[in-house]
Amino acid sequence: MTGAARAGFGAFVAQAAEAGALVVQPRMGMAEAAVMREGLLATRGAAAVTVGTITLDSYTRTGDLAAARRALAAGAGLNGYPIATHPVEVTRAVLRGVADAGFPVQVRHGSAAPERIFRALLAAGLDATEGGPVSYCLPYGRTPLHEAVARWRHSCELLASVREFGAEPHLETFGGCMMGQLCPPSLLIAISVLEALFFRQHGLRSISLSYAQQANARQDEEALGALGRIAGELLPDVDRHLVVYAYMGVYPRSPGGARLLLEDAARLAVRGGAARLIVKTTAEAHRIPTVAENVRALETAAAAAAAERVRLRGAEDTSPTVHPGTAVAPAPDTGIEAEARALIGAVLDLDADLGRALVRAFAAGYLDVPYCLHPDNAGRTASSLGPDGRLHWSAVGSMPIAGLAERGRAPILGSAGLLAALSHVQRGYDGRAEYAAAAASASAARGLPVAR
Repeated sequence: MTGAARAGFGAFVAQAAEAGALVVQPRMGMAEAAVMREGLLATRGAAAVTVGTITLDSYTRTGDLAAARRALAAGAGLNGYPIATHPVEVTRAVLRGVADAGFPVQVRHGSAAPERIFRALLAAGLDATEGGPVSYCLPYGRTPLHEAVARWRHSCELLASVREFGAEPHLETFGGCMMGQLCPPSLLIAISVLEALFFRQHGLRSISLSYAQQANARQDEEALGALGRIAGELLPDVDRHLVVYAYMGVYPRSPGGARLLLEDAARLAVRGGAARLIVKTTAEAHRIPTVAENVRALETAAAAAAAERVRLRGAEDTSPTVHPGTAVAPAPDTGIEAEARALIGAVLDLDADLGRALVRAFAAGYLDVPYCLHPDNAGRTASSLGPDGRLHWSAVGSMPIAGLAERGRAPILGSAGLLAALSHVQRGYDGRAEYAAAAASASAARGLPVAR
């Protein structure tokens, strides 16, 4: 984590990290302006250090603004906030008295062609968002990668232009979340770093790099340590921090299992040196969560992070607080960093222009996302999940890591194995919750104190 000199999203996160707090953030977006405002107010009032989120609807994400207008006019439900359809005065009213230096708000969208979204958020007075030319193209549709790169180049330059007016816009890579699950950590790191370099090349100086929680905590800690080191070397001149996403795959169905998984995500963020955590709620497996459920998730995550810092402090001989942004107790090296560096280096050698390099890298198969069906993805790689939840490469295609990945090579999954891998986390955490509930019930029946 590096400090930021001017007010903005990145500066707020930096200040929180310096104070020893993990910033927690919901995924929240409501179509109705009044409800969106209530959600932001509730997020701001949570017993945690929070930033706000305005998540956009799928029509806006795909650029079908006519459909968004029809849905609003008809009172039909939208799965997010249509920022490019609501009049700018409406969005400004949503933010008035809510968004400020003490509570920055980020727009989350999922668009391969985000120019109109960027214009709308800037017009409303916002300057923090997320995504990337690869991570918001390959998993979400069939937009050609070269087109997404061009659209993101223009969007980055548009966002960066507000720096001349004294703002410090912030852009977060989504590259560390490719496909949500079953993408080995080295590729997540590589795409996250490459997107951050793309952002910097097009004028951004406040950047966060994402990584999604996977199924093995020690592997994730190793990955976050590698991501932090590589980002520090390749992005020394930008204000930056790491952001962890709570598990993005098949979520536990039980409230207890979902809570345990979120608490582990918060602990991972602390141990891995992240400064911000995107939470999930106990309702994820069933429906869109309510505002109250989002607030509970924020507070649960903040409490787990604070307890983890206390635990780590007590485990050390020295007394200083373990601050977010500082990784602790490095995980054993299993080769993740070497693979990530090989992938990044191979792409950077293709072209000085990061956009052209990314397009060429996918065309050559130097970057190749497992189980991704986009036409510009070679589709020659595969991954496997070990019994302990560790992700391994089963096939590396033309990626320049063949020698490095040999020690972790696992058999290619069949359909049954793939389904089992996809539900591994859900089954494991629901089982843990069931066991804990049964143990608590047995203790209560014997009149013993119940562990919490």
